[in-house]
Amino acid sequence: MTANQHSNLTEQLILHPQRYGYLLLAVFLLINAAVNASSVWVDLQRNAANDNLWWHPVLWEYSSVVSTLLLCPLLFWWFRQQPLRLTAISRQLAFHLVGSLLFALLHIVLMILLRKPFYALAGDSYGFEPLTTDFFYEYRKDAWAYLFFLSCYHLATFFYSRLSGEAHQLGQTDASLAPAISDSVKAPEHFLIKKLDREFLLRTTDIEWLEASGNYVNLHSKGRIYPLRATLSATLQQLEPLGFCRTHRSLAVNLRQIDSMQFQSSGDGDITLNSGHTVALSRRYKEHLKQQLTTI
Repeated sequence: MTANQHSNLTEQLILHPQRYGYLLLAVFLLINAAVNASSVWVDLQRNAANDNLWWHPVLWEYSSVVSTLLLCPLLFWWFRQQPLRLTAISRQLAFHLVGSLLFALLHIVLMILLRKPFYALAGDSYGFEPLTTDFFYEYRKDAWAYLFFLSCYHLATFFYSRLSGEAHQLGQTDASLAPAISDSVKAPEHFLIKKLDREFLLRTTDIEWLEASGNYVNLHSKGRIYPLRATLSATLQQLEPLGFCRTHRSLAVNLRQIDSMQFQSSGDGDITLNSGHTVALSRRYKEHLKQQLTTI
């Protein structure tokens, strides 16, 4: 692979992390299912089982994969609600225990719904006892899968932040140890971006919009995303003097980057930025936005 091809691939990964993340996850799960299904089939052959049952392990494994992939968006949303950290350990354990139980329950329901029609076509019935050892057998596997996905999600988030560039306050050495942005700190004209083995400055005026994401605020600029460890409220208290305004519970825009706005009969609307990107506008923040526009 040439340097240019490598650069293009990195660029695509940065711009479309979810697309490639799901693709990689799907490939891994499908290969893993093929290995598991072939192993079960070999065991059936060794035990002189009926050759007509070869489709059973295939159905078991791939129905599990399809169910898992369908649940992944919900699962990753769940992970964003409670990012891993070194505080409130008991609360995190309780949160993820509930998450693992819900994941197992939904995974089992989807698998049953996928398997029953195939068993019916084969003139057979698929039995599952939810309140017996069947559930605990499945939960044991699903709890391990939940822990695996949780670990992979946070590792992928960490490496993506390093690949795309993580934002820091100037003079801030470690975002993981720094407190949330202080109200007393002067509105920054630049943010320091640390990307792999290099650093550069991002002009605050080049930031198009802000997006709350767990313990981070994603700074969107020219198609790139730079996560900043802070809350949206604290970040806005700093950036409002520079022309930033909240448009939604989890969104804010740079007023100077607005190209046009459209409003619906409900009072909500959409803001189109100069880049062409559309940001949601809640009716709760509409009047404040209009007032702020008159001041820039």
